[in-house]
Amino acid sequence: MFYLVIKSALSGVIVMIVSEVAKRSPSVGGLIASLPLISLLGIIWLWKETADVERIAAHAESTFWFVLPSLPMFLILPALLRQGMGFWVALSLSCIVTIFLYITMLWLLPKLGLK
Repeated sequence: MFYLVIKSALSGVIVMIVSEVAKRSPSVGGLIASLPLISLLGIIWLWKETADVERIAAHAESTFWFVLPSLPMFLILPALLRQGMGFWVALSLSCIVTIFLYITMLWLLPKLGLK
């Protein structure tokens, strides 16, 4: 149980650091947010808990494919905000597009022969 608390706290600290740094410098906050810190921690914890090379390889590959549908959100959200759309509406629309892209990816990956 303590291990789960440590994992959760560390993940939360990373999110807190990103938000605090972004207040001072949006670019540096974006840089930190773009680093695959949570993915790397997940891989390390998966290794520590399973030492299963194939599971880690599959996880890393899946992460790659599922990062792709999330990328347009980071272009759509600022475009909508700059057009004067309200924050919550712009965020909601960006998330809806992202969900649609994730569903599309889930449909497409098996057709490409990927699990």
